[in-house]
Amino acid sequence: MRILIADDHDLVRDTVVLYLENEGGITTETAADLGGALRLIEAGTPFDLVLLDFSMPGMDGLEGLRKVMALPGRHRVALISGTANREVAEEALAVGAAGFLPKTLPARSLVNAVRFMAMGEQYAPLDFMRAREPDAPENALAKTLSRRELEVLEGLTLGKSNKEIARDLDIREPTVKLHVKTLYRKIGASNRTQAAIIAKEAGLF
Repeated sequence: MRILIADDHDLVRDTVVLYLENEGGITTETAADLGGALRLIEAGTPFDLVLLDFSMPGMDGLEGLRKVMALPGRHRVALISGTANREVAEEALAVGAAGFLPKTLPARSLVNAVRFMAMGEQYAPLDFMRAREPDAPENALAKTLSRRELEVLEGLTLGKSNKEIARDLDIREPTVKLHVKTLYRKIGASNRTQAAIIAKEAGLF
């Protein structure tokens, strides 16, 4: 797996490289701005995933993302940022980005997310994407569930198996089963289909 990390902060680049290359089976290239990233991509050796810092020189908001996505080749492109808000993340995903990674993401989650995106999936951390605006009313059903139970419930509404949910959340499958059992009781569901219907009717997802 070949990954390009483009970020204007040396520490961020070095840290992400260390996380990824310690995993084995992953090689990395780095760039300090959008121009450097474009040159490496155009050099010919394909990347499985390109990580672009949202605020590095040359990006011009999401224009940099669009430029890289428009280049010939089968590389996938994701944003990494310490400043972008949920609206930026949602727009990036809407235009086809492979994902959005906050720089606060733990090392293990970052590595899992990179593998996930390089394999063709779209990723964004649920807690970041679900963060409410300050004056947004809280969903009544959501108030009865923990953050993890909400994450598991979202997986159910997407038709994912316990194994898939465990992989997405970086937890063990028996833990998922326990959360499923608990949230069934809390929302009054007797099976996965019913839980998904209840969640959708309540406007949770």
